[in-house]
Order: sequence, then structure tokens, then C-alpha cells
Amino acid sequence: MEEPGVRQRKKAATGFANAHKTGSEPKSSSAFPKVYVLLTAVLVLALYNFPALVKSPLNQFLGAPARHLPGVRTNYVPTFTADEAKQDAVVEAFKHAWLAYERDAMGDDEYHPISHAGSNLTKAGGIGYTVADSIDTMIIMGLEDEYQRARAWVADKLSFERDGNFNTFETTIRVLGGLLSAYHLSGEDPVFLEKAQELGSRILPVFETESGLPLSLINLGLREGVSDSDTNGYISTAEASTLQLEFRYLAYLTDEDTYWEKAENVMAVLRANAMPSGLASIFVDPKTGHYRTAPIRLGSRGDSYYEYLLKQYLQTNQTELVYREMYDTAMTGIHTHLVKRGLSSQLLYIAELNPERTQNGELGWRLTPKQDHLVCFLGGSLMLGATTSGALVHNVSIPPRTDELTDQGERDWLTGVELINTCMATHDTKTGLAPEIAHFRILGDGVDDSVAPADWYIKGARPDAPPPFDARYILRPETIESIFIAFRLTGDPKYRDYGWAIFQAIEKHCRIPTGGYASVINVDQVPVEYDDKMETFLMSETLKYLYLLFADSSVLPLNEYVFNTEAHPLPVFNPTIRTGFS
Repeated sequence: MEEPGVRQRKKAATGFANAHKTGSEPKSSSAFPKVYVLLTAVLVLALYNFPALVKSPLNQFLGAPARHLPGVRTNYVPTFTADEAKQDAVVEAFKHAWLAYERDAMGDDEYHPISHAGSNLTKAGGIGYTVADSIDTMIIMGLEDEYQRARAWVADKLSFERDGNFNTFETTIRVLGGLLSAYHLSGEDPVFLEKAQELGSRILPVFETESGLPLSLINLGLREGVSDSDTNGYISTAEASTLQLEFRYLAYLTDEDTYWEKAENVMAVLRANAMPSGLASIFVDPKTGHYRTAPIRLGSRGDSYYEYLLKQYLQTNQTELVYREMYDTAMTGIHTHLVKRGLSSQLLYIAELNPERTQNGELGWRLTPKQDHLVCFLGGSLMLGATTSGALVHNVSIPPRTDELTDQGERDWLTGVELINTCMATHDTKTGLAPEIAHFRILGDGVDDSVAPADWYIKGARPDAPPPFDARYILRPETIESIFIAFRLTGDPKYRDYGWAIFQAIEKHCRIPTGGYASVINVDQVPVEYDDKMETFLMSETLKYLYLLFADSSVLPLNEYVFNTEAHPLPVFNPTIRTGFS
């Protein structure tokens, strides 16, 4: 919805223009100067205080042609019809994964396709991570038989009476998010909401801390929050700030405001303790709410903090401006401090900042040219933010025009496009799969040119040596997620080509003939060696985003849904309680 202030300014500008064109005299000679001065003052104030919001109507008034938006090709015809053949291939891949899991490990949290076995996250048993994470994908793909069997398991066998510690964040995004999405997409089947409400109520005790920030672990059977001794009791920033979409939607469905209030309070605490740059270190103290001295990055433990700033703004139909403010500030911080370019190909990447003490004992920050595969979510997120938070109009064109975006919107759009290009460049390996972590060349890095390429490389990789952890591919979805969003916002077929190339690489190198898919230990080695694990996000995210990439654009449109960080689509809604820290 276009802001009333913008509409009023358009009317004022049009009226002023018409008065000049006709040259007619006003009825009262004393009234004309007053109106003239008033309109001029309004326009000047608008230009001074809201230059971005006046940009589009002013350009129209002046008849200025729209500049070509960087990152948008001009030599293609946008197309959004389904590519059914490629969709069918993705559905077959999903069935290859699901049926193997169902055969060997139904109900277990995780699946190991080579050993044909399942495993659970606690000794007390599991809570069906894989089932809950996969069921909405079945609905989207129209797999009725598989869906009915999965639903029956949820209804009859899913139990949260487990005296064991589960990760708060993972349980929320995978299980709670999966149940809520299944409830919506199934036409509001009550079994999913009942299970979601039970799980939500069992998780609530994690918020019973001095600051209200959640603890990292939850004992679902005892309904007790548990600190993580591995992190000295601190919680990662991403984990604390990536529960909000799920708990807010649960509150909306159940009219239990406590779910909303607990999740929203987390964001209020983080905002009150925000760093001046708009960035966030990767650990916070649940006792004080203060950020700890820790790395700043958009990879592990930091990524979805930034993702959910935008998505909280979008989830409630762009009504909570506090999240837009936090998002805009964070994106400016990223551009100021973390956006860098490689030496040879000038690839744009997102660096990390690591704290270190100087010889004088003062705290400093060292820039590290390292980018996790996880960071590749940001390309699509920036493009989506550019067309929403950074838009001058409500319905942005596909692809967008420059006169529809603020200066920040243009900046974020271009960075998003370039970051996707970089993420695709990291697929330039022997398998066509991207590594878990890429490093980029910088001046004076001391890296042997005979070992590392001139632009990016896998740190520690050596011929005839054991591969480093960085070299693996664990079926991650982040690049595909960004490709899907970019395609929906541009209609550019190149993004479908990118996605198809990744899918073919997964099929060639990760598919296990007897069923399922496995992680690859070294993306630069053929034939590949496997790690015997099929991550749940293969069926929740990777294959879902691939399916939607080749689907008709009317399927789960981006203006009607937000996808949680595990790719569970939740509908946009107008909140029924006072929100936005009100």
C-alpha cells in the first residue's frame, strides 16, 4: 500500500504543474502567493527529509527517463510458466530420498543412506525431525500418498515426551516451522496445529532468563531450558533471533499472546544492546542481553539474524517499521564493513571480522576474506529487501526499474545480484558442487599461487592430501534459495539454468543408488567420497526451492508468503495485537 504522504505529495506536484501550464489567474490575487509558497515549502521539506520517497513522483513530474537497473539484463523475455519436465525430475529426486528414509528409518531424526539406518538426537529418542521437516514439501509437490503416511505418523506416533536436550533453534525452525506450514498448506488440518501448540508450550521455558533471551537447549520432557556448556552458557545471535516467525504465527493462530511477547522481547533486547555499526557479534549473554566480544559474520551463528530482520517486517504485511529500520541499518553496516572484492575476477564477497587484542591490549578487528556457503542466502535476501524495504512503490515491476527503488534499494539489489554470481563461481569445482567454506585472495596473503587459484580457493586443500573440512558439500540449499528468489523477481531464465546445473551435480555425485543422498567429503575430487548422512534440509529446503524455481510463479508468491530459515512457507498476515515493541 502506497504511503498516504507520497500520494499527497503527488497531488501537490501535479496541481503545481497544472497551474503553470494553464497560466490562469486565481480568483484572489492574495491567495495565489500563499498557495505557491505553501506548496513550495512542502516540496522542499519532502525533498530534504524524504529524498528517496520523492524520487519516483519527482522523476515522473520532470519526465526523466528511468535509468537501466544494474544487474538486470535487457536481452531476455521474463517467463514464469512451469517447466514441468524439470519439476518432475526434482519430484523424482525427492521420492528417491523420502522413500529410502521411510523404508529404513521412519520417525528417526536423521538418516544415513549408505548404512540404511536412522539415528536420533538424544538417547531418550527423537521427535521426527525428518518427517516434520519434509511434510510440507510433499503437499507442495502433490505427493498425496506419501503425505498421508507422514500425516498418520504425526497423528499417531509423534511424541515430545523426551527427557533429553534438544537445540532450541533447530527444533523451532525444523519441527515447529514444519508443523505450522503443514497446517496452513493442508487446509488447516487440526492435527498439525495441535502438535505445534504442544511443542511451542514445551519450548517456552527457554525464555525464563534474566534478560528474556532464550537458552540454547530445551528438555522437552521436563519442560526446562538448559544452557549450552560448549559455549559457556552464551547463545548464538542467530539462534536467539530466529524463532520469531514461528512463535508469532503460532500466537496468531492460537490467540495465545505469550508466544508473540516472548519472541518479540528478544528483538527488543537485541535492539537495546545494538552495536553502533548495525552489525552483530555471533554470541550474546542470556543473563545480561549484551553482545559478547566475538566474530562478526554472516555465516554460522550469525546468518539468520539478518535474514529474519527483513522477514519479520514482511510477515506482518510491512506494518512493523522497527524491523525495517533494523534491517536497513544492518544492511548499511554490511556494505560499510564487510562487502569486499577478490583480486583477480573482482568477485564480490562478504568477509568476516574477528576480534583481536593489539600489543597495547586494545580491542581491534581483523578482516578475514572467508565466506561460508551459508552466506549465499544473502544474495536473494538483498534482492527481496530491495523490492520491499527499499521500494518506492508497493507493486514493484518484474524486473524492477530504477525509479521504483530508493538509493539503498538500488545498492542492495546490485550487491545481491553480484553475490549470487560469486556463489555460482564457487561451483566451479570438479563436481560442480560448492564447498562449505571459500576463501578469497587478498594482497599479501602469502598463499602459494601454484596451489590456490587467483580469485577464490579452499583453504588447506592440497593434492594427494586429506581434504579439509571446508571442502565438503552437505546438500546445502542457500545458493538455490537465492536463485529461486532472483528468478521470481526478474523472470530471467539464467537463474533456472543455474539451478538446473546444481541439481544435475547433486544427482551425479550425491545420489545413492539404493536410495537417498549423501554428503560429499571433497567437492574437488572425482570420483567422490561420501559422508554417510542425508541432512534433513535436503528435502525441506534444497529440493523444495528447486521445485519452486521451475514452478509457475503463482505457486507460493513472494508477496503472500515468507519462508522461514528452513524453507517452511508461512502466510503473510495482519497482526491482531499491538506489535513492533509497542
